Amino acid sequence: MSYEPPVIRVENLGKRFRIGQREGYLTLRDTLARAFKTPLGILRKKFLSPISNLPSSVPSPQSSVPGQPSTDGFIWALKNVSFEVKRGEVVGIIGRNGAGKTTLLKILSRITEPTEGYAEVRGRIGSLLEVGTGFHPELTGRENIYLNGAILGMKKKEIDKKFDEIVAFAEIEKFIDTPVKYYSSGMYVRLAFAVAAHLEPEILLVDEVLAVGDAAFQKKCLGKMGDVANEGRTVLFVSHNMGAVENLCPKVFLLDAGELIRQGKPQSIINYYLETLLPSTIEGTPLSERKDRSGNGKIRLTSFHIEDTEGNKLVAARSGMDVVFVFGFRCLDREKPKNVDIGFSISSGNDQILFVLYGSYTGQVFETVPLFGVFRCYVSRLPLSPGRYRVGARVTVGREEADFPRNGVGYLDVEAGDFYGTGSMGFDGLTPFLVTGKWEVREYTSVIKQKW
Repeated sequence: MSYEPPVIRVENLGKRFRIGQREGYLTLRDTLARAFKTPLGILRKKFLSPISNLPSSVPSPQSSVPGQPSTDGFIWALKNVSFEVKRGEVVGIIGRNGAGKTTLLKILSRITEPTEGYAEVRGRIGSLLEVGTGFHPELTGRENIYLNGAILGMKKKEIDKKFDEIVAFAEIEKFIDTPVKYYSSGMYVRLAFAVAAHLEPEILLVDEVLAVGDAAFQKKCLGKMGDVANEGRTVLFVSHNMGAVENLCPKVFLLDAGELIRQGKPQSIINYYLETLLPSTIEGTPLSERKDRSGNGKIRLTSFHIEDTEGNKLVAARSGMDVVFVFGFRCLDREKPKNVDIGFSISSGNDQILFVLYGSYTGQVFETVPLFGVFRCYVSRLPLSPGRYRVGARVTVGREEADFPRNGVGYLDVEAGDFYGTGSMGFDGLTPFLVTGKWEVREYTSVIKQKW
């Protein structure tokens, strides 16, 4: 039996960034200047070795702890990452915010160069990492489809065969000849995914940029990724949607603080992640066992988590995402309580309460509830900027306090998302709330105009 090498092989991969500095793209002038300065090194790295990112000679900083700033102003986004992916494998990549997931995909896509180690990639790559990546804003949707196909090495006839299917999947027939700079972020993502999935790349890299789309389109994309996997192509899928990862990916990588700490079957890796690395409980104690609570005990809150609108449990939400807050409960008496009201609060890291929402505020007091069940609160377009927030909850029965865990019920992690529908992330995550408004300008006609 002949040996088939892996399509992706990563050895001791590391990437560090200077704190406060954003990585930019080189202009053609800069690239040519660097090539003339070190022609053999640059040309060998960029052109003669199409599947490798060679080790860099950048010295290691004084501190090499992944995910933590070093003493000389650098931070390691990835450190000592090694793995192999075989042809046809579908691999989910999970981890907390800042674990290095997106950085890893950018290195595999050759958007970012590694600081140390190397990655070998065998095959054409289609990637969907950020809104706008790979598209030229001045070109139309039609022109960008052909441009991306040409970059993948496809002939015009091959792209012609896929063109109608791409446009139909993206649902942008009316705007296909409009420059993409006028597209909304949702249109951008639909077209970008359609191009990445339909132009038959041998390797498909997908970050959770799909969260920009609506629930129906996300479901459509997950189905398409399943079809791509069944065709024998390789997929690397970064997501915080544990339901999607478990259903789509037979294998899962877990990144934490820039290191690959576990890999294996999805159920065991996801359970370890939820129970060990990302506890939603306060101080590690299950909500049902907590003693720091007040109330008459007619109802006892037992759990808390968030879901998407499809019922998939999430470990993080995105700004502007539709989410469901789920609070498990049980009744201590055998008689079903009546006139039940529940509310929850969101607090910032310094315990400043940002908002409170009770069912009674919206006229939704429950006449009665079952002895065991869950309270579910649907929140459309989550208006929080990226960060970690504390969630509190309180239940009343007949206007009397039944249960109030004093230190909260859990945490809510929020990542950047397309709240405004324009691709803008707002004030760079420096304010907790994201709000919308309609701007206009009018002339103040009551003021007498002076001659200047």
